[in-house]
Amino acid sequence: MRVFVTGAAGFIGSVLVPELLSAGHSVLGLARNDANAKKLTEAGVEVLRGDLTDLASLRAGAEKSDAVVHLAFIHDFSKFAENCAIDKAAIEAIGEVLAGTEKPLLTTGGLALMADGRSATEDDQPSPRLPRESEAATDALAQRGIRASTMRLPQVHDPVKQGLITYVVQIAREKGVSAYVGEGLNRWPAAHVLDVAHLYRLALEKMEQDKGETGRKYHAVAEEGVTMREIAEVLGEGLKVPVVSISPEEAQAHFGWMAMFAGLDMPATSELTRQRLGWNPTGPGMIADLKAMKY
Repeated sequence: MRVFVTGAAGFIGSVLVPELLSAGHSVLGLARNDANAKKLTEAGVEVLRGDLTDLASLRAGAEKSDAVVHLAFIHDFSKFAENCAIDKAAIEAIGEVLAGTEKPLLTTGGLALMADGRSATEDDQPSPRLPRESEAATDALAQRGIRASTMRLPQVHDPVKQGLITYVVQIAREKGVSAYVGEGLNRWPAAHVLDVAHLYRLALEKMEQDKGETGRKYHAVAEEGVTMREIAEVLGEGLKVPVVSISPEEAQAHFGWMAMFAGLDMPATSELTRQRLGWNPTGPGMIADLKAMKY
């Protein structure tokens, strides 16, 4: 397949690209600047200049390709709702081109607030309490007969980046303490970036092979839930700062915009994903990568 990848030069995209190339696919990568274009060219990828607000570039990429993986997102959480709306518009623009074709579209969502008091499964629905609209936009395309499915991401990590935990590290460094909320027993699911990239490829190939494969939810979850206390303790050791418990009332002052996530308990399973795709994650765990990080 010729796969159009948005976010191809990003954290997951830069690992997905060689995963796709090694499996015999070709890649058309969206690049918003010269640095990303250079990075993609050096990786053996054809470059399409554009970004998420340039809907014409997204339509052109979908038109020129056999399949689309939508990874890009603007990670400015001070404008979270605005960036979620941009994400939705991007998915809808890609969908316009894919309508009436057999081309698969694999988009990206999250796992927060899906289940209360238990691990979220692939059958759970996204929470209306968060403004992220990618999954709803994808579902709307699937209901129109477009072959669109969603990859739900946990905290994706290696020793350099760890999803939202990257911001927790920055806050701990700035505040001089590594904090967790309450007892710190709330859990965050996780997976190594190599395992996640592999799963994107498996899901895309499954969609290509099985023309009835649409509207699926895939969970890129290797670890069902790592407690925030465990995470805070490792960060405290690495940064050489005290580890402290703060109350829910103190969370906003300490974490800022991250307060909306810091105390959430959001474990998730990937049992159905593993069964459907034969995915068997083998990468290091979250705590191992945090211990290996250069502080």
